[in-house]
Amino acid sequence: MPNSERFSALSFRDFRLFWFGQLISLSGTWMQSVAQGWLVYSLTKSPFYLGLVAAANSLPILLFTLIGGVVADRFPKRNLLLITQALSIIPAILLGILTSLGIATVWHVALLAFFLGTINAIDIPTRQSFLAEMVGKGHIVNAIALNSAAFNGARIIGPMIAGLTIAYLGIPSCFFLNAVSFVAVIAALSRIKIKGEIKSGSEGILRDFMKGITYMRGSREIIHVMLLITVFSLIGLPYISLLPVFAAEVFHTGAKGFGFLVGASGLGALIAALSIALKGDIKDKTRFMSFAGLCFSIALFIFSLSKIFIVSLFVIMFGGWGMVSYLAAANSYIQVSVPDELRGRVMSVYSFVFIGTVPIGNSIMGMIADKAGTTNAVTGAGIICIIASGIFAKKYLVKSVS
Repeated sequence: MPNSERFSALSFRDFRLFWFGQLISLSGTWMQSVAQGWLVYSLTKSPFYLGLVAAANSLPILLFTLIGGVVADRFPKRNLLLITQALSIIPAILLGILTSLGIATVWHVALLAFFLGTINAIDIPTRQSFLAEMVGKGHIVNAIALNSAAFNGARIIGPMIAGLTIAYLGIPSCFFLNAVSFVAVIAALSRIKIKGEIKSGSEGILRDFMKGITYMRGSREIIHVMLLITVFSLIGLPYISLLPVFAAEVFHTGAKGFGFLVGASGLGALIAALSIALKGDIKDKTRFMSFAGLCFSIALFIFSLSKIFIVSLFVIMFGGWGMVSYLAAANSYIQVSVPDELRGRVMSVYSFVFIGTVPIGNSIMGMIADKAGTTNAVTGAGIICIIASGIFAKKYLVKSVS
């Protein structure tokens, strides 16, 4: 089957089952995310506790995802995903019960968020590395793009349903609906035939992990890709946590404007994922990454200076396109490059630099914004991202042209 066929990854039965199950489950996850934030704010009226719960959810990925990569390479990935998805039901049900009884506290939410983050530290590298085993390297770009489309589609659908559910049924209903949504992906995984091959014996967690690091050290291209992701995660992506300030103090549009800003970023991300899926493959991934990284960085800089709300919506949508385009191309570039038996470990490093560093970046940008002002902080972030993506582009964009 030619790689250029549109949505070619969906022609694989196992991936098709996984994709549709995940779309339902991710919609539920976004519902819980919105309801959880609303619950914390209702309990505390404090942005500090909102940040605390967000950090509790992300911190385990920083701490444990590298171990998760070793686990992903050591056991059948389908079986691991069945376990992680089943365990993810527990925090949703407990939050629903605690909220229904009116006894939920912010510490309950933080502890359950940490528990879910710990599960995700194994789930994320396992899920990422399982894609190639379902569709093969020839269709991995399409699979990653469709996976990203499901995530960003759920990012639009889930919050909309959550808002209506909270308004008409109450916060606990969002948690219970999320618990039910996991049934879809568990049912899909149980019908998937491929379990994930284990091609090497274990030599201990530390030695197994160092094999992945040794391989990466021998690939300068993968190191460069990872370094730019680290810059974006530490400096660029934290702008999302500062969007409420832009909505309230820069554009004076309130909660509705905040929703439009988040939605515009999600729409750009969804367009990126679908356009890559329609292409089927990216011929020159490093050149495409160079262009996409510059697009995100420039969009972030322009957004920080814009005072016109409509202009900012288009700019942030373009930034969302650039970010997801870069990440999708980087993900597929790494997965195609690494040996099958090391994929889980290398993808755990990808998850570490992309997701695990987010709480650090949010803390850094929050402190800078508090001292220097939010717009100045994001302007500085945009400049740093432009410099970093420019260095990356100089290495690969110019080389591709020549």
